[in-house]
Amino acid sequence: MTDDARARAPAPSPDPAVSAVQVARLYFYQGLTTGQIAAELGLSRPRVSRLLTLARRSGLVEIRIHDPAEHPQALEAQLRGRFPGLAPHVVDVPPGSSEALSLERVAAYSAKLLNQTLQPGQTVGLAWGNTLDAISRALTPRALPEVTFVQLNGSANAQEFVSGFVADTLLRFARNYAGRAHLFPVPTFFDNPETKRLMWQERSVRHVLDLQERAEVLLYSLGSRQSQAPSHVYTAGYLGASDQAELDAQGVVGDLATVFYRADGSSWGIPLNERASGPDLARVQAARQTICVVAGVGKARALHAALRGKLAQTLVVDEHAARAVLELE
Repeated sequence: MTDDARARAPAPSPDPAVSAVQVARLYFYQGLTTGQIAAELGLSRPRVSRLLTLARRSGLVEIRIHDPAEHPQALEAQLRGRFPGLAPHVVDVPPGSSEALSLERVAAYSAKLLNQTLQPGQTVGLAWGNTLDAISRALTPRALPEVTFVQLNGSANAQEFVSGFVADTLLRFARNYAGRAHLFPVPTFFDNPETKRLMWQERSVRHVLDLQERAEVLLYSLGSRQSQAPSHVYTAGYLGASDQAELDAQGVVGDLATVFYRADGSSWGIPLNERASGPDLARVQAARQTICVVAGVGKARALHAALRGKLAQTLVVDEHAARAVLELE
């Protein structure tokens, strides 16, 4: 660069964010080295490196790797073609990776997506489980004024009163966004549908149900007994042997907020749903915005059925599970 050109170069801004954008443009768009940028802007090389790091970490710069095979992008296109109206996000994972690693990658991606999606003043319905617990641990702090998180399905059983699994998950979401958490202190499954009907008339329970109805965003995963790490509802003592036999007899392949559905996405006529505390799946279909997060090939049948039943608008899924879903008829 000539002395005249250097003289015309804009002085670095005192605002670090503005300086970070300026440095990023020179580095990524014009292909200048850190040394050349330092000379042009009158900065030290370490300062230039720090500004590039700021640009990446603060989201001013997004780095996308374009794989020649474009596996995630191709899978997203196929999912949109197979399930019209779906907005899929396919997360790449290493070949042969475990479902635990898939969950870690999907949870991290989902946490970032939430920071871009959630808005002040919203009410967000959360269906607890292993996946949302993983997302809650991957969140990065972002204060959202007047945001409210409400539990979509009950979690009470003898073991859960001791473990605190569900409450801890919801409280992490609330603390991360400086919001409020509303727990749903009712049984996951009632012993009798009539007991549920009477409980739903209680004022304290009605308050939570009203919040659920007002939720602008629903965030959930899907339950399946076929995954390497079966969903929490199947392992934490919520279902007895007779319950599981009944689900098999009904052709159940998965659950959403502990409401069960079949391979075609239907949930009508499943007796256990009459005792379940989760929302009617018609409510999920009619929701303003739904985000379904799934990790692991073991959940492919449950996800395929949910997509057939139009139980998701936005989907975050690892590429192995996405491919397995597309292979199902």
